Amino acid sequence: MRPYVICHMMGPLDGELLVDRWSPSTGRPAEALIAEYDRVHEALEGDAWIAGRAVGAEFAEGQPHPPEPVPAVERPLHVARAGAEEYAVLIDPHGKLHWTGPETYGAPLVMVLGRDVPDAHLAELAADGISYIVSKQPEIDLGRTLEALSANFGVRRLILEGGAHTNAAFLKAGLVDEISLVLFPAIGGHSGSQTLFEAGEDGLADRVRLSLVSAEVRQAGAVALRYRVAYPPA
Repeated sequence: MRPYVICHMMGPLDGELLVDRWSPSTGRPAEALIAEYDRVHEALEGDAWIAGRAVGAEFAEGQPHPPEPVPAVERPLHVARAGAEEYAVLIDPHGKLHWTGPETYGAPLVMVLGRDVPDAHLAELAADGISYIVSKQPEIDLGRTLEALSANFGVRRLILEGGAHTNAAFLKAGLVDEISLVLFPAIGGHSGSQTLFEAGEDGLADRVRLSLVSAEVRQAGAVALRYRVAYPPA
């Protein structure tokens, strides 16, 4: 059984991803907008949040520091801490992220890694008190990852928070149950800018159907929208 997944994002009217590129249009600092987004995040009551490597790189501040010699490591799973109130899950296929401790934003880390990540990186994570899930296949199987989070960490409600390619990958795999969007009164308008969902040339138009669950006016002129996601037959 997999967790219930809510994709939670924030954006302007044109869906531009990077907040600093459109926040001046609101007349408010980016930090104030992110604070409103975080308040909606808390109201979603997830027991874990998950994001891709590009998002993780924004706050992974460590340098490579594998133990020497490299000890035997556990594959495909290492549980450093069970029973936490909230987990921070980062997808890092090639083991590029390094940490200075076992938590980020107060939540224990769980790393989702590709099959070919070396033992030295796994040993580094284990020595830092960080849990990990290693793919058994060349490509990370998101469905199996969610099942592992449920079975081994008790995750029942998972908040998906980007980036754009990660969001789209979950949608293409049919793994998103709801979308939560905090829409701000702003326009980025930059040509070729990255949007909230990036699914390549095929796009997502024929893969998902959205139905409105709720719309709530929030601070800073924002509107919090929630949509249920359905997947039409192929």
